[in-house]
Amino acid sequence: MDIEAYFERIGYQNSRNSLDLETLTSILQHQIRTVPFENLNIHCGEPMELDIETVFDQIVRKKRGGWCLQVNHLLCWALTTVGFETTMLGGYVYNPPANKYSSGMIHLLVQVAISGKNYIVDAGFGRSYQLWEPLELVSGKDQPQMPSVFQLREENGIWYLDQIRRQQYIPNQEFINSDLLEMNTYRKIYSFTLEPRTIEDFESINTYLQTSPASVFTSKSFCSLQTPEGVHCLVGWTLTYRKFNYKDNVDLVEFKNLNEEEIDEVLKTVFGISLRRKLVPKHGDRSFTV
Repeated sequence: MDIEAYFERIGYQNSRNSLDLETLTSILQHQIRTVPFENLNIHCGEPMELDIETVFDQIVRKKRGGWCLQVNHLLCWALTTVGFETTMLGGYVYNPPANKYSSGMIHLLVQVAISGKNYIVDAGFGRSYQLWEPLELVSGKDQPQMPSVFQLREENGIWYLDQIRRQQYIPNQEFINSDLLEMNTYRKIYSFTLEPRTIEDFESINTYLQTSPASVFTSKSFCSLQTPEGVHCLVGWTLTYRKFNYKDNVDLVEFKNLNEEEIDEVLKTVFGISLRRKLVPKHGDRSFTV
């Protein structure tokens, strides 16, 4: 595996030597704007694998994306390779319909230490919940970013990531009540601890998430990619584009339903993905908002 091939894949041409917050932020932003958050393998009849060689081949050489366990594994490898002090962490994702966090550790995130401060770096939540910048690991501090205001809070050794969202305007009234729309202004995202993890800690949950009928990942096919102004999402046959803060603390959310012929073209032109096997789009009943 070649770090320069990774940098070429994400279009990163800045410093490799300055292990500072600016470099960390730049690498994160380059990755989230070129590497989609997606689970299309499942809906093409292919496995989602975790070993770093396979992940590198999928994302860097085949120019695909992946879900959090893959894209953050690659990000952790890249940051470690260039010299950052990294720690892999595990998270428990909040489920709004159930009003609770997942019982299984289904999310992978990365902690990075720089000059005595710790930061949370995460390229793998996608949609309008995606961090655009590292979050300083401090409790109770509002940390405004382009997508929203994020906040970390700590209670009895457990950390929680929350989000304060803008209002949203949906010009196409047909989609005003879409189940893809996030209706909450205050949104819990996930919890985590600072216990160091390894990729092996995620092997069993990785299998579960791509095989269980109870998993949102088997219920819905999705692909999400950040842009300099917002985020594209394809869920099932529905394409959305959210422009952050298009006016006075309001996001613009545009919807379009695609036919089967349009999906392949959108994957290529919007997300930069060419699939080797036929995608079977799916929009099941598990909650998944953009």
